[in-house]
Amino acid sequence: MIISEAQHVFHVIGAETLGNALPNLHNTPASAASAPESSHPSGRPEELPHDELDAVGEVEADDDDLTRPPLLTAEPEPLTAVIPQSLAGERLDKAIAQLFPDFSRSRLQSWIESGRVRMDGETAKIRSKVSRDAVIVVTPDLLPEQLAFTPEALDLDILYEDDTLLVVNKPVGMVVHPAAGNWSGTLLNGLLHRYHDAAGLPRAGIVHRLDKDTSGLMVVARTLTAQTDLVRQLQARSVKRRYIALVWGTPAESGLINAPIGRDPRDRMRMAVVHRATGKPARTHFTRLATGFLGELPISVVQCDLETGRTHQIRVHFAHLGNPLIGDQLYGKPRVQRSGITLPNGFARQALHAWHLGLVHPITGEAMAWHAELPEDLALLAAELGVGDVLASLDETGEFKAGDHYSEADDDEDEYD
Repeated sequence: MIISEAQHVFHVIGAETLGNALPNLHNTPASAASAPESSHPSGRPEELPHDELDAVGEVEADDDDLTRPPLLTAEPEPLTAVIPQSLAGERLDKAIAQLFPDFSRSRLQSWIESGRVRMDGETAKIRSKVSRDAVIVVTPDLLPEQLAFTPEALDLDILYEDDTLLVVNKPVGMVVHPAAGNWSGTLLNGLLHRYHDAAGLPRAGIVHRLDKDTSGLMVVARTLTAQTDLVRQLQARSVKRRYIALVWGTPAESGLINAPIGRDPRDRMRMAVVHRATGKPARTHFTRLATGFLGELPISVVQCDLETGRTHQIRVHFAHLGNPLIGDQLYGKPRVQRSGITLPNGFARQALHAWHLGLVHPITGEAMAWHAELPEDLALLAAELGVGDVLASLDETGEFKAGDHYSEADDDEDEYD
């Protein structure tokens, strides 16, 4: 790992994107949903460029499994079977487990209990005995993962939208797209409800992601042309994204963390700095903006610009430095447990916020930028730690306003290890 303390923090940020290796959102027949018209000579949508499929910035899902089930908008057709002589007298649950081997016995039992299995027209019981030639009708229930890509009326904080793109301020607790354990209530579900033509775009127009417990700005495309352009901007590192993080300890005033990231060989649920072949290049530029205390423990506010976009990059890099993010349950928990500290107001998520977003509009070519104020939980934490005023002095670009830099007294007070 290399730390360059004199390194300037750049605005441009690298980004690995979702690219054309991702599946289309679903395989709905043309009669069920129509995709936006394409200008491609073949009549097919232009494919997004390939990339390494690491997420941009901070991610909540395992990128090794990007296959998602199709969108189903209606219940499956009922399944019918007739009890043969060989199963006569068996309990219903045991009999249908043999008649419908494509489903697990526990799932079939749950369908019996929920009234989705009928025998000779009557709602059946698990312990019912079946008789020869009895007609069994099973109406399968959709699996949670089959319901994943369905529209949901969610309250989205849209900061900007036009016919080409939208910018959303993702709240803490919202997952970006469906995955194991989070098949509904995601940003993708909300986009499908708000924009009906989003179903014709890969990932409903999503081009980068944030962790469930990371708040802040994301851009979403509304057309395939815009999605392709935004992906290319991300690859060209011309999208400007700045994060604000609160970390334990006192990192250098500024620097470049240049340390490859890969799956932790000791724990597949975590990422880590990995110097062998499996580690991918990862570079985070940072500047320390302020310091404070929780009890006798020093904390710091840092702004981060990503030159690459590896999974959990900011969290992994600062944990590797010995300055894990405050509240990080995955990379900072051991430190908190050893110290016995309790965070103010029950704060229990990584203190990380995607504060600033800048890009070139795919159609007009205009340079555009947005910022999102700190969410309430992070603002309250910053105030408790004595750094709230510093964060409040940031202007819309994520820089300090003129005249709002630290005084000499503040500088002196901040100089400690």
